[in-house]
Amino acid sequence: MLAVRFAGAGGTDVIRVGREPVPEPGPGEVLVRVAAAGLNRADVVQREGHYPVPPGASEVPGLEVSGTVVALGPQAGVAGEGRFAVGDRVCALLAGGGYAEHVAVPAGQLMSVPDGLDLVSAAGLPEVACTVHSNLEGRAGVRPGEWALVHGATGGIGAFAVQYLSAVGVRVLATAGGPAKVARALELGADAAFDHRAAAPGAFADWVREITGGHGADVVLDVVGGPYLAPNVKALAMDGRIVVIAAQDGPVPEDFHLMRLAARRGWVTGSLLRPRPPHEKAGIVAAAERAVWPLVAAGRIDPGVTARFPLREAAAAHAHFEGAARMGKVLLVTDDADALLPGGAA
Repeated sequence: MLAVRFAGAGGTDVIRVGREPVPEPGPGEVLVRVAAAGLNRADVVQREGHYPVPPGASEVPGLEVSGTVVALGPQAGVAGEGRFAVGDRVCALLAGGGYAEHVAVPAGQLMSVPDGLDLVSAAGLPEVACTVHSNLEGRAGVRPGEWALVHGATGGIGAFAVQYLSAVGVRVLATAGGPAKVARALELGADAAFDHRAAAPGAFADWVREITGGHGADVVLDVVGGPYLAPNVKALAMDGRIVVIAAQDGPVPEDFHLMRLAARRGWVTGSLLRPRPPHEKAGIVAAAERAVWPLVAAGRIDPGVTARFPLREAAAAHAHFEGAARMGKVLLVTDDADALLPGGAA
């Protein structure tokens, strides 16, 4: 099969596409013939050498796929409660291995393809759905009628979060970079959006308090990291919750006073999905499928796939993913006929 690996740490020049054996599904695993794999920020961080592969996981990158079940390993029917059989169309959450034509997946991490969604686009769902649902519902306990602030609102995670929160009755405030992305955030369902490129660093905090009539954000979903901690706290409502799921601009807070958080009775939490053991991921997957898939089937949430690159063009896909203009999900597809390059060219 074709598969992608990183020849060391660095830029897109370390990406290699080659041939290697099809994996054998182990106990409790299912072998999936991949139709598409989603790109995520974690893939870039891994390529740069800052996100080690969890013990026992594939060195092939890729945390989510869609495809067709082609074989069951020993006890796979037991681990997956017998839900899936050879020939079923599925999508899956992975610890690695997605950038390939086949991948072995723990059966508990498989999901059905939502009704009405095509198989290729389904690859853009597992990582974002599981991340957003487990953090906003499971950790932050977001409730209808609350205010939620979503940073990076037009990226894969952010765009999904805006749609999900809006669909469940949460009032959504978004930050994005540039007029086009602000407009896109509003299209996705945000009640208001802030252009962080047109303002001083951290200025969104005063904007949030103004928009909410002084109440502040009950929940903040942050992908920026350290530099945003102080303004996130300033934007926070009483008893507010900040959920950090990435630190794109660094992990070290700047100008942060702990007692300001205490004064708002607020708390900061965070989580990483990839390192969790399979039994925890199985629970996260099942909860996300129950809560999110009906919204996708009803047209309330769209994966927002904006580009599909052939697997052999993984380097070009990464370059596009890191571009400042990129919005939405980027996929690698194993069938060239499924490619859709930026700008709409097949």
